Amino acid sequence: MEDKKAQEPETIVVNINEKYGEACLQDGVRNHGAKSRKPEGFVEIYSVDKDGVKQKVGKSNLVLLCGREWIAQRICNAENIEVAPSQSDFISWFGLGYSGTPPGDAINPMVPTNDMVSLSNEVPLSGTDTLCTDFRTPESMYYKHPLDSIVFQQDTAYNDTWIILKITITISMDHANGYNLSEAGLYLSDSNDSAVASNFNIFSLVTFPSIAKDNTRQLVFYWYLYC
Repeated sequence: MEDKKAQEPETIVVNINEKYGEACLQDGVRNHGAKSRKPEGFVEIYSVDKDGVKQKVGKSNLVLLCGREWIAQRICNAENIEVAPSQSDFISWFGLGYSGTPPGDAINPMVPTNDMVSLSNEVPLSGTDTLCTDFRTPESMYYKHPLDSIVFQQDTAYNDTWIILKITITISMDHANGYNLSEAGLYLSDSNDSAVASNFNIFSLVTFPSIAKDNTRQLVFYWYLYC
């Protein structure tokens, strides 16, 4: 008889938190001592198996300037033709990459910079899953993965207001195999329909220690956005 437990995949859970730093959360109009305003956050990577949950690493992440240009348009419902994202786009896709760490150092991620407009080296996710999008030739592979869900959550630190978005993405055993993954990004697009989406601009990017992806493990990303 086959051992069913041996067939169960290892699950890597990645928690990513994005919010403005403490300097942005101070009350008052006059705040001469505050640091420059910038989005900042945190990523936590866990390994989940039959023995329970074990934390692997925690690491900062970054909302990019491209994403902030999009936010500026959305706030006032006004189009800025000088920037790549359209005012009508929305966060709808997810991508992975393999160049988030320096060559020869797989455990110390490089720090993303504000002006990045893509992952350093994107990973092809699948050649057959039509729920994915951004099909490229001659690779004959899809490069963007759909979001599983977006859920509103309350922030207990701020009067239980509904200012948190929890985005879930599951990378199955069949996707992105054969790569040492070390970077991930949320993408803006004009549609979340894989057959319709036609433009992709990165909103946010995170780097992390390399995870060797194969068909024995799946990845679950929990990406939190604080408004």
